[in-house]
Amino acid sequence: MSDLKDNKSFVLRAIEDVAFEERPVEEPGPDEALIAVRKTGICGSDVHFLVHGRIGDFIVESPMVLGHESSGVVYKGRRSVGSKVKTLKPGDRVALEPGASCRVCDACKSGRYELCPEMVFAATPPKDGTLGRYYRLPADLAYRLPDNLSLEDGAMMEPLSVGVHAVANIAAFRANQTIAVFGAGPVGLLCMAVAKALGAKRVIAIDISQPRLDFAKSYVATDTYLPGKPSEGESQIAYSKRTAAEMAAALGFPERGVGAIDLVVDASGAATCIQIGVYIVKHGGTFVQVGMGNAEVTIPVTVLLVKEVNFKGSFRYGPGDYPLAIDLVSQGRIDLKPLVTHRFAFEDAGLAFQTTKKGRSDDGKSVIKAIISGPE
Repeated sequence: MSDLKDNKSFVLRAIEDVAFEERPVEEPGPDEALIAVRKTGICGSDVHFLVHGRIGDFIVESPMVLGHESSGVVYKGRRSVGSKVKTLKPGDRVALEPGASCRVCDACKSGRYELCPEMVFAATPPKDGTLGRYYRLPADLAYRLPDNLSLEDGAMMEPLSVGVHAVANIAAFRANQTIAVFGAGPVGLLCMAVAKALGAKRVIAIDISQPRLDFAKSYVATDTYLPGKPSEGESQIAYSKRTAAEMAAALGFPERGVGAIDLVVDASGAATCIQIGVYIVKHGGTFVQVGMGNAEVTIPVTVLLVKEVNFKGSFRYGPGDYPLAIDLVSQGRIDLKPLVTHRFAFEDAGLAFQTTKKGRSDDGKSVIKAIISGPE
C-alpha cells in the first residue's frame, strides 16, 4: 500500500511508559475498510492500562497501541475498502465500533455479540487500538455520520453506546419512568442523557463530588444527591441502608408505585453505591451494573429477593446500540458537546493521558472527556 503515509501510533510499552512508534498499515480484507483516524477520546480503561498494565485477566505483555473511542474518514486512496464492501466509499465520515466478534458462535447468532468469547477489541491485549493514523476494521462496524454531526460527536458514540446499551437495551427503559444513576463521570452522565432522551420523568444523579453533581444538574439531571460520610464504627452495609433511607426522605420518592425509582444504574463500581442502589430501587424495579470496581461485593441479597429486583449486568454494546446513539444525537435529543472539556493534538497524546489521569488540567479545569486529534 505504497500510496499511504506513515502510520505513526501512540504505543503503551510498559506501565507508565508510552512512545510514538511507526506501525505497519494493514490492508483491508474483502469485508473491511481502512479508516484514517481523526478523533479519539480517552477512556478510563486506557488510563488503567497505562497505570497498572492490566485489567483483570487482560495483561499488557507486549507493546500495544492505545485508544478505542474513535471516528475518522474512510481512506481516500487505493484499497480503501474491500471488494465486497457496498456501504462505504472513500471520504465517508464514520464512527468506529472497536470490537469485532466471531459472528458464528451462539452469542453472536442469538443477537448478543457483545458476549462473544472470541471478541477482538481495540486496545485490549493483545489487540492494538485506534490511536494511530490508520485503523482497519470490518466495514459494518464503521457507521456513517449524518452531516449535522462532527467527528468529535463520532468519537463520543463509543461511550454513548455504552449508555444506550445499559438504559435502552438491557433495562428497556421507557418514557415517564424514574432513573437514579450512581457516578457522574462520562458513562454515568451518558446513561442519564439516554434516559432523558427516552422521556424520563426524573433523572437522579448520585456522586461523592459536588462539582460533578453540579455539572450533572446543568447537563441533564433533574435532581442530585451527595451522600454523607459513615459514622464512627458503622458497618458498610449499615451505612448503605441508612444512606438509602436518607436519600428517599430528602428526594421524596416512595418504595413502590408512582414516583418510585424504576431503574438504578451503577456507573461507579463502588460497593456502597451498589448496596444503596438495591435498597432504593422500587419493588419489581431494575438494577443495571455498568461500572467496574471491586471484583467481589457484598449485597443485601434478601432485599434483592423479596423486592424481586431485576438485577442485570451491562457489558459494552450490542446490535442496534451504535445506530440508536447516532440517531439520538442527530435528532438533537442528546448534546455531546458539553462533555468534551479538553482537546489535544496527536503529538500531545502523552499530556492528554496525564491530564485525564489527574482529573484536571494545569488551569484547574476538571476533565470529563479529553479528545485527541489524529496525526497531521
